[in-house]
Amino acid sequence: MRHQWLLLGACGWVLLVLMFVSKFISLKTDEGYRQTPSQSWTVGDAKVVKPASVQSPVKQTQPPSHQPSESPTGTYWQEVSERRLGHLSAVCKNSSLRNQTHVSISKFVLDRIFVCDKRKILFCQTPKVGNTQWKKVLIVLNGGFPSVEEIPENLVHDHEKNGLPRLSSFSPQEITERLDSYFKFFIVRDPFERLISAFKDKFVKNPRFEPWYKHDIAPAIIRKYRKIHRESDLAASGLHFEDFVRYLGDAEGRRRMDRQFGEHIIHWVTFAELCAPCEIKYSVVGHHETLEHDAQYILREAGIEQLVSYPAIPPGITHYNRTKVERYFSGISKRDIRRLYARYEGDFQLFGYLAPEFLLN
Repeated sequence: MRHQWLLLGACGWVLLVLMFVSKFISLKTDEGYRQTPSQSWTVGDAKVVKPASVQSPVKQTQPPSHQPSESPTGTYWQEVSERRLGHLSAVCKNSSLRNQTHVSISKFVLDRIFVCDKRKILFCQTPKVGNTQWKKVLIVLNGGFPSVEEIPENLVHDHEKNGLPRLSSFSPQEITERLDSYFKFFIVRDPFERLISAFKDKFVKNPRFEPWYKHDIAPAIIRKYRKIHRESDLAASGLHFEDFVRYLGDAEGRRRMDRQFGEHIIHWVTFAELCAPCEIKYSVVGHHETLEHDAQYILREAGIEQLVSYPAIPPGITHYNRTKVERYFSGISKRDIRRLYARYEGDFQLFGYLAPEFLLN
């Protein structure tokens, strides 16, 4: 009997020990979940300790090219400019795109290039990328006004009075000398977003009271490219963006109409046709999407940053707006969009703009 009591007592002690051990293990496990292991690394001579995150690490990506994080005053922007010119040169050598990238240095091209002899600068006009402000810069450099803020808006576009000579006004020898030795630049923009800007400015807002866009060009495009229209109400009906896209994508029909429209078409002519970048060796090709940086870089490279300032740019106005592009092209057939892209593929390729696959496919 005594042995049985001793056996029961021993079992009881064993149970008590097991319960105690179990509780101890449970407490340690709970503490393990409540604590977060730390990570440490060295910054300079100081050791930094940071709690480990429970989330998966986020992959870091470089900022898009139209939203640079670098300062244009250092060597970074010099490298950006050199890469752009190198890319331009490589595409110019691509024989498959020759018909879209190579144009002769005709009077049409020379008419687009404004001259500042005082500072040995040539500026090729590419509408809808901030050209008005660059004209103001040249007017100041030519001595017309002390600052860009004092130049009347209507004077900038009066080429008879603004004091900006065109390269076409010089003799062949003078033209060659300036092309060979002057600082030369122009600005580009995403081709489709530029077309939207041209359409809004000339056919919707028409802020400079240029009646020929509404009363001559728009009715002619509507008559040819809108399937259903009232002949008696062409001017009042207004041009649709879809009509505009069909007109631009129709290679043969557009050429005949462009001869009728004259130089008013410069607002949607390709950059290649305007400035002949494969024939003229430009010093800088700026991008509208990075104009805040490009403007300062151009002033510095041209040696005029102490003489004139580029007008202030409203925040965000130059950034590429994909939502706007999608909205304008919604409802337009893939066939018409692809024809339009074929028309402007040279500009997309020359200046490093990605094809808008979200519209094409």
